[in-house]
Amino acid sequence: VFILETEKIPVMRGQWFIDGTWQPLEEEESNLIEQEHLNRFKGQQLQESFDMEVSKPVDGKEAIHSLKLSRNHVDWHSVDEVYLYSDATTSKIARTVTQKLGFSKASSSGTRLHRGYVEEATLEDKPPQTSHIVFVVHGIGQKMDQGRIIKNTAMMRDTARKVEEKYFSNLATHVEFLPVEWRSKLTLDGDTVDSITPDKVRGLRDMLNSSAMDIMYYTSPLYRDELVKGLQQELNRLYTLFCSRNPEFEEKGGKVSIVSHSLGCVITYDIMTGWNPVRLYEQLLQKEEEELEDRWMSYEEQRLLEELYITKQRLREIEERLHGLKASTISKPPVLKFKVENFFCMGSPLAVFLALRGIRPGNSGSQDHILPRTICNRLLNIFHPTDPVAYRLEPLILKHYSNISPVQIHWYNTTNPLPYEHMKPSFLNPTKEATSVPDSDSASAAPSPTTSPVMVRRHYGESITNIGKASILGAASIGKGLGGMLFSRFGRSSTTPQTLEPGKDGAEGEDKKAMTLGTPPLPHSSSGFLEPTVELEHRIDFELREGLVESRYWSAVTSHTAYWSSLDIALFLLTFMYKQDQEETDKSNLDTI
Repeated sequence: VFILETEKIPVMRGQWFIDGTWQPLEEEESNLIEQEHLNRFKGQQLQESFDMEVSKPVDGKEAIHSLKLSRNHVDWHSVDEVYLYSDATTSKIARTVTQKLGFSKASSSGTRLHRGYVEEATLEDKPPQTSHIVFVVHGIGQKMDQGRIIKNTAMMRDTARKVEEKYFSNLATHVEFLPVEWRSKLTLDGDTVDSITPDKVRGLRDMLNSSAMDIMYYTSPLYRDELVKGLQQELNRLYTLFCSRNPEFEEKGGKVSIVSHSLGCVITYDIMTGWNPVRLYEQLLQKEEEELEDRWMSYEEQRLLEELYITKQRLREIEERLHGLKASTISKPPVLKFKVENFFCMGSPLAVFLALRGIRPGNSGSQDHILPRTICNRLLNIFHPTDPVAYRLEPLILKHYSNISPVQIHWYNTTNPLPYEHMKPSFLNPTKEATSVPDSDSASAAPSPTTSPVMVRRHYGESITNIGKASILGAASIGKGLGGMLFSRFGRSSTTPQTLEPGKDGAEGEDKKAMTLGTPPLPHSSSGFLEPTVELEHRIDFELREGLVESRYWSAVTSHTAYWSSLDIALFLLTFMYKQDQEETDKSNLDTI
C-alpha cells in the first residue's frame, strides 16, 4: 500500500460488528471486548454455520458474563449471543420503563454484536493471482508535486480495474500497477540553482526550476548518472520488495512491464540499453581518426600518428586486462533484476534524443534497430496527436514510415474492434516530401502558374492549399526510391480529388517514365492503404483519437498530462499485457469444444 507522508491513513482489521448495519465498532472498544471474550470463552464450540436467524433477541435469558466500558456495557448470554447497552441516563430510564412493561432488556435497548463479518471467508475469497506487474515511471515536474506519480498511478489502476471487469473478467490473473517515485531522493546541486534565481516572477521561475530543470540535469555530465542510478535502484528495490511479499510470482513466470512518461522514457531506455555519453564520445574520436587517415599529411605527422595509434592500442589492451581481472573476482550484477516484457512510452521525447545521438533509419523493419528484443520484448509508443512533447519512433527504423499514419488506438467502447496486428498501414500525408525534391528534378516538380490549386486533406483534418496539379503529379517523376512511388501510386488511387481528372493522360505518362527506371510498383489499394515491400515486424507508434469537439490549442496544453485516466489507454495496455493469457484461454476453450 503506497500512502503519501502527508496523508497517512491507518488500515485496521474489523473484529466486532453491529447487527443490521454491519459497521465495525471503535477500535478501542473492539479490542477490550475481544480480550474479554477470549479470556472467558476461549476453547468453547461455536455454531457450525453462520445463521442469520440467531439475530433474534434472547428473551428471558440471563447474562452469563458482563463487561463495563466507559459509556456502555456488554452482556454475554452465550458464546455467540452478545449485546451492547448504552449507560447514558436516558437509555437507563427507557430500559427500566420497557422492562416494567414486559419487554426484555435485550429487545428493548440492546444492540446485537457479531464477532466477524456477515460473510464468512472462503479459500476462494482472495484477490486473483498477480501475473503481471507494471512499474509506472514519472517524468519531469515531480519535485514540484512529490505525490503526483502516486495519484496518477492510482488513477491508472482504477481505470484499469474498470476495463478488467468489462473485458477480462474471464481470466484468473491480475495486472498490478506500482508507482516509481525516483526524483525526491536525489540531491543533485542542492539549492545552488535556487540561490541564483532572480526574485522577479519568482513563481514562474520556481515552476521551471522544479520541472524543466530536470531535462538540463539529465543532459549534464555531472548529474546524469545520479538520475539514472536513482531510477535504476528504485526499480530494483520495488521489484525485490514485491517478490518478497509474493514469493510465487517468479516461480510461476510472472512478467514485468514498464509504463514511462515524458523524460522518464529516456531514462528508462538508457537504463535498459546501458547507453552512456562516453560511448558516443569514443565513436566520435574513432570517426576523427578515420578522417585523419583520408587526408594528406607529412612524413612527421604520419610517424607521430602511428605512435599515437600504437599507444592507444596498448592502453586499450591494459584496460581490457584490468576489466578482466575485476570481472573474475567480482560478478557484476545485471542493471535490472528483471526482463522487461513491454515498454510503453507515453508522451515521449525519446525519438528526439535518439536522433541527436546519431540514430538513423535502416533497411530492416526490426525493433532491434533501436531496442534489442533480448532486452525488451515489445516497444510501444503512445501519444496524443497534439502533445507537443511526443515524437514518433517508427521513422527512425524505416524512413518511409514518416509518411505512414500511426496506428489509431481504439475507443474504449468500440464494438468488436479489429486487432492491432491486423490493421494495415495507411497514408499520412502524400505530399510531405515534395519539398525535398533534388535540384535535378525540381523543374519537373515545379507547379505551373496556370494550374488551379488542389485541396489535399491531411491526416488530422488540416487543408493544404496552393498545391498545383503539376506539383502532385510531378512527384511521380522522381522515381528514385520509395517516396516517389508512394506519391505516384497515391495520385492514381480512387481518393484523388476530381480536379485531377483532366490531367489523366499526363499522370499515366509520368507513371511510364517512372516504370522505365526499373523501380518496382508499390502494392496499393483504392482505400488509401498500402503494402510496402519493407514493413515493420510490429507497429510501434500508436496514436490516441481526437475528440469530436476537442480544441487543438487547448489540447496542446493539457494533452501531455491527460494519459493517466484515459479508458482508451487502459484498454490498450491491458490488451497487450493480457494477450498471451487471452490466447491460452481461447485455446483451452477450443480444446474443450
